[in-house]
Amino acid sequence: MTHSFRFFHPLRVRWSEVDPYQVVFNGHYLNYFDVGITEYFRHLGLRFSDPAAIGGEFYVRKATLDYHAPALFDDELRIGVRVGRIGTSSIQFELAIFRADQLLVSGEIIYVNTDPATRTPASVSAVVREKVGAFEWQ
Repeated sequence: MTHSFRFFHPLRVRWSEVDPYQVVFNGHYLNYFDVGITEYFRHLGLRFSDPAAIGGEFYVRKATLDYHAPALFDDELRIGVRVGRIGTSSIQFELAIFRADQLLVSGEIIYVNTDPATRTPASVSAVVREKVGAFEWQ
């Protein structure tokens, strides 16, 4: 499965993220995915936190996680990120977290782009479409 991702971001499990059994608490995986998506945008030369540069503000519409195996304290993880689809106002991210080649967590996050003034859906900008398209599909 790792071969289906072109982008990975490394992350080491910190002590504050584990339970008394040294297993990552499940809620942290959404944070890991968020870090991966932010770094994906940075890799494309886009600042996820700059609405003017990316043509709006993105908000989570849907988040799904499937747990396959636990991550443990001090594990070196790789967060795989790819865009599965860009709709009119949404982007579907497909994500996975690996320890070496072992799949630990897979998931999907759908972001909806919005107009910063009204916070209503807005079309995904041409610059985002072009940069993602050039990276993912060419």
